[in-house]
Amino acid sequence: MSSTATRAFRSARDLLLDRREDQPLARGEFAWPRPEHFNWALDHFDVAATEHPDRLALWIIDEDGTETRLTYRELAERSDQLANWLHSQGVHRHDRILVMLSNQAELWETTLAAIKLGAVLIPATTLLTPADITDRIERGNVAHVIANAADTPKFDGVPGHWTRIAVGYMEGWLSYSDFVHAGLDFAPEGPTRGDDPLLLYFTSGTTAQPKLVEHTHLSYPVGHLSTMYWVGLRPGDVHLNISSPGWAKHAYSSVFAPLNAQATVLVVNQSGFDAAHLIERIVRCGVDTFCAPPTVWRMLIQADLGRWNVPIREAVAAGEPLNPEVIEQVRRAWGITVRDGFGQTETTIQVGNGPGQELRVGSMGREMPGYTVVLEDPVTGDPGEQGEICLDLAESPVGLMTGYRDSDERTKHVMRNGRYHTGDVASRDADGYITYIGRTDDVFKASDYRISPFELESVLIEHESVAEAAVVPSPDPTRLNVPKAYVTLSEGVPPGPEAAHDILAYARENLAPYKRVRRLQFAALPKTISGKIRRVELRASEEERGVVAEGARNPDEYWEEDFPNLKS
Repeated sequence: MSSTATRAFRSARDLLLDRREDQPLARGEFAWPRPEHFNWALDHFDVAATEHPDRLALWIIDEDGTETRLTYRELAERSDQLANWLHSQGVHRHDRILVMLSNQAELWETTLAAIKLGAVLIPATTLLTPADITDRIERGNVAHVIANAADTPKFDGVPGHWTRIAVGYMEGWLSYSDFVHAGLDFAPEGPTRGDDPLLLYFTSGTTAQPKLVEHTHLSYPVGHLSTMYWVGLRPGDVHLNISSPGWAKHAYSSVFAPLNAQATVLVVNQSGFDAAHLIERIVRCGVDTFCAPPTVWRMLIQADLGRWNVPIREAVAAGEPLNPEVIEQVRRAWGITVRDGFGQTETTIQVGNGPGQELRVGSMGREMPGYTVVLEDPVTGDPGEQGEICLDLAESPVGLMTGYRDSDERTKHVMRNGRYHTGDVASRDADGYITYIGRTDDVFKASDYRISPFELESVLIEHESVAEAAVVPSPDPTRLNVPKAYVTLSEGVPPGPEAAHDILAYARENLAPYKRVRRLQFAALPKTISGKIRRVELRASEEERGVVAEGARNPDEYWEEDFPNLKS
């Protein structure tokens, strides 16, 4: 344990806690701690366990009402035992461990134990197919696997010589539960370097084969100080995050951000989303801070939120931009403002609306402490008021990945010209507020105007019949492209010409003429297994279809030409 590293980390963290509601001041005073040696589990979590041993670190409520509670001391001790046992099974520093577990105590125990050992974690969702698993084991050079017994059949036939560890009994696999017989006293093999690899994330692959993103013992544990600040976490808070293991967002808000603040991580497990069930547990458990992806917020507002008096102090959303109408409905019902933020698997939270800050409608906020954002003109490469969101590499933000472990060429491309390129486009106003426009490959031209799908989708979702929407270009002989919306209707609303007419009319009334949604199709939106809308599939479908004759329609597709009173 390095007391020097602990002091450096805690000093930076405490500054952010003290400047909780003054984002410009926090950003001006904050400097990333960069200790040469740092092991978050030993230098922070175990220290927290000695300071507040009986504080709940992890609180899991399963669908049947069963609860698991582990204090900081219990989780520290169990992860020590697990680290000793894993070491006896051949897990050593820099070994790569594929972890495919659900939201269960073993996931947090494994995370802490692996960090203590200096092993490299490869988080994996339980939704992976055998082909996905084979790809991850081969490209990730996996040496060990920890999975639930129920998921082990997916590994049958997967090549490689890797240690098999099952949570639950499975013939031919080591039993995870045997770790309880290991010693309580853990001693690391040696000091952990801050720049040693810690995490390898396979991104969700919305446009291509998943990339292999590498993070270090600094970039995510320390880097998520920006995420802790954005959420508005305080020591002792009960923090609920809706996220599935295997994705970076889970590490963001179910591990590093809340535990950096010495808060309690609450998990509410559901096999299928039930808004009332979730909110009732928010009330019963006294949730202080709540983080959920926009998809969940959009489902929540389908319920009568005003029925509940929730204790939530801070509410945030990340993963995709949050539509203004959703923010307003939550504000009316609960009197709290859902704050937006922007981050990636490759980084921690870069931009966000911090607690207590003025919100600008549609804006995702300002730069987080530790980050300098440049909006790069795609043609000239110069900074401007609109352009690709980039990070200034001269300032070496700690929360940025080291690169793509499987592709030096791809790493060089995103790190070109002294900047890290996110692939996302935004604009910035005179006060520094940054507004998301879209992915560089999502923004399109119609009649020579640049169209941001997100801007149009935000208007569509304000209509009471629209649950979700995705806008893509549809080829047109006159305008090159016209905006087309794929729409998922709210529960109980039947697809048909009446709904199409109402939605197209609403868009016409609330969008400038050049942004008008001119085509609409009712459909379930394709998504990645992490829940992000795959606009690439919808674009490809439109491109493959090409220019179609007047009157030709897909099932459940309507054009403004179908409604004479809408046609301009």
